[in-house]
Amino acid sequence: MRTRWLALAALCFAELLVMVDNTIVNVALPTMARDLDAGISGLQWIVDAYTLVFAGLLLTGGYLGDRFGHRRMLLTGIAGFAVVSVLAASSQTLGQLIASRGGLGLFAALVFPATLAIITSIFTEPKQRAAAVGIWAATSGIAVAVGPVLGGWLLEHYSWSSVFWVNLPMAVVAAAAIVLVVPGTRPESVSRFDAIGLVLSIMGLGLLTYSVIEGPHFGWTDPRTIGGLVVAGIALGLFAWRELAIEHPILNIRLFANRRFAAAAGMISVAFFALFGFIFLITQFFQAVKGYGPFEAGLRTLPFALVMAVFSPVAMALAHRFGPRMVSVVGALLMSGGFALVEVSSRMSGYWELIIWSMSLMAMGLAFISGPCTQVIMDALTPEQAGAGSAVNDTTREIGGTLGVAVLGSVLTSVYTSGVGERLADLGVPQAATGIAEDSVMSGVEVAARAPSEVAQQLRFAVQDVFVEGLHSAVWVAVAVTAAAALAAAYFLRGVPSGRANGTPTIVDDPAVLDVEGEAVAVRP
Repeated sequence: MRTRWLALAALCFAELLVMVDNTIVNVALPTMARDLDAGISGLQWIVDAYTLVFAGLLLTGGYLGDRFGHRRMLLTGIAGFAVVSVLAASSQTLGQLIASRGGLGLFAALVFPATLAIITSIFTEPKQRAAAVGIWAATSGIAVAVGPVLGGWLLEHYSWSSVFWVNLPMAVVAAAAIVLVVPGTRPESVSRFDAIGLVLSIMGLGLLTYSVIEGPHFGWTDPRTIGGLVVAGIALGLFAWRELAIEHPILNIRLFANRRFAAAAGMISVAFFALFGFIFLITQFFQAVKGYGPFEAGLRTLPFALVMAVFSPVAMALAHRFGPRMVSVVGALLMSGGFALVEVSSRMSGYWELIIWSMSLMAMGLAFISGPCTQVIMDALTPEQAGAGSAVNDTTREIGGTLGVAVLGSVLTSVYTSGVGERLADLGVPQAATGIAEDSVMSGVEVAARAPSEVAQQLRFAVQDVFVEGLHSAVWVAVAVTAAAALAAAYFLRGVPSGRANGTPTIVDDPAVLDVEGEAVAVRP
């Protein structure tokens, strides 16, 4: 019994290693923008190169774990993650860093699905499994908030490369713990790998993300933007068609015919869409508008981790008592309310008066969505689907996060680029300096700092005000998406049992137990 929980701790630490890299670079973005001459789209790619490759290869990672053993793939992923971290830390150009971030995403895709698959294999008793999955889900959310704090502290003492060097000691600790306390897993008998499906999924997701990120720069009506979105839609449509047509798909699309499974996966995707996008924006707000240093900015994201840690077990207990539907609906409304609070913020808004409360509501909402919806997803899987099924769960998170940074970042870019150009031109700023300010808000602050003293403050306020206008526009998207998710969860998660009697029921994907609507019903063990 004790070994089982030690194994959970080791697996959660491995999960922490790869999840922290989703957000640890956020507080370093202003420094990277200056050192690597990166505009807003370059900064988006530093973040999204990791999450895009991570999301695109998670299904492959789950398949390889099923075929060769999840523990073996877990250790392989950790080792590769450490090696590529050295390359990322040694990057001299923006292109090198983006490529290294993609490499980190590749090995993270081996680690992440293996952690949840092993957890579901070693925790067989329903209540213990629910608790373990809740801890795993909480770790994922906490890691998202720990990243900026750790990154900020490192940047206060070292260069931006330190956010990658720190992966090495963490990888050593994770690998040692796994070798000592995590049991080996037997490879499953799996079918031939669907390489065509993998290529179509990566092509579709890659083109979609690229088109959204570069849309503000090419123009939303530019043939490159429209063409990229159309081809992405075609590729994803072909991927779905192929997965339905072949006997052994890498992604079991039929699972999404179960409205509860689909709704739970969608809720997680929406939550991480909003969260990743907001962290990308708020860390720049803290440094460019509020003037905080990297560590101060990272420290001010800590409420995410603290609130997640407190409310994740509460969410699982409430889901066990009242069912995941009610809990996840409340979670989506809490997130929507937290984002709505940001809409009343301004350049002068205080952290303790407003911002901390909005962030706390978002984190509480994430806790109410993540654990209960993860449990719904995993209850829909047979043991043979553990690897690929956990990869579906992980993929929804990473795709949501990738698109969150892309969409919210692009809304901000569209508003900021057009607004700051007009504002600075009205103030008589030369075209060359205005062009520099349009690259990113940190470039705008730098232009203001180099201006004559009598106009420097006026220019800085103009840049900051335009950035806040862009922030408001981007956050409106998050408000709308999370509010719509609450309505969707209320409808599509109806009928999910609370599990108050005889343990937590299991949602099975078996035609023998389908109800008259063609959906899986709860079957008590």
